[in-house]
Amino acid sequence: MKDTISSLSFTGLTGSQTEERKKCLLDQTELFVIDMDGTFYCGEKMIDGALDFLKAVVKRGKQFLFFTNNTSRAPEEYIEKLHRMGCDISRSQIMTAGDVTIRYLKTYYGDQRVYLMGTPQLERQFTDAGIRLSEDDAEIVMTAFDMTLTYEKLDRGCRLIREGASFMATHPDINCPVEGGFLPDCGAICAAITLSTGREPRYFGKPYKETVEMIVDSMKVPVGQIGFVGDRLYTDIATGVNHGGKGFLVLTGETVPEDLETSAVKPDAVFESLGEMGKYLLLQE
Repeated sequence: MKDTISSLSFTGLTGSQTEERKKCLLDQTELFVIDMDGTFYCGEKMIDGALDFLKAVVKRGKQFLFFTNNTSRAPEEYIEKLHRMGCDISRSQIMTAGDVTIRYLKTYYGDQRVYLMGTPQLERQFTDAGIRLSEDDAEIVMTAFDMTLTYEKLDRGCRLIREGASFMATHPDINCPVEGGFLPDCGAICAAITLSTGREPRYFGKPYKETVEMIVDSMKVPVGQIGFVGDRLYTDIATGVNHGGKGFLVLTGETVPEDLETSAVKPDAVFESLGEMGKYLLLQE
């Protein structure tokens, strides 16, 4: 893998991919926003070196925040999952695309009724936040990573959109990496709805500005000192490079080295894994 990576030209990247440059970029970062699926773990297995990276962040006096676009689980479930892997965090150290979506709806759409195409866990998160859910007279259709999706749900969402409901989605991810492959994610479900209705959704989560705004407001760190770490160019990396932060790509999930040559989104630095990033963080001046 190292030989493959080093042989790429990385046309369009900011500077060279030298060890010194990688170290400098990490030194400049005060908050690491870390993706989960394909970055920190895959399925129920933590990726080698991921926990060592967190230890390196803490040792350097920096902060980290987990952020996942995967809205199929509640934040508390992710906290429990990480605990089972030996990683203990507080609720303030994790944020999801569901959190961003709820914040946006409460700020701009008040009491409007929402038809949510999501898991029971996400439904509870929405109702606990005071979002009004409805099946028959909804003014907004909200699509998510719905692992309980049925044809009835798909049909109802399409009919509401054709009748004038706004079409929104918690995040744009097409596939969710799992052990042994991928699952169709929210973006894939939205593609089916778009083909049926002719309508495109408004997306939240990574890489959209609402996510960056919520992270900055919550963590009190300027965006220029935030590094977004993940395995997807079009979500994780784009969040950083498109909004004034940094994008650190790890090759443990969806993106393969060949994708870098054709992608319009170019990371600031590429690492084999979080484990490699941790080693660079601990290199001293």
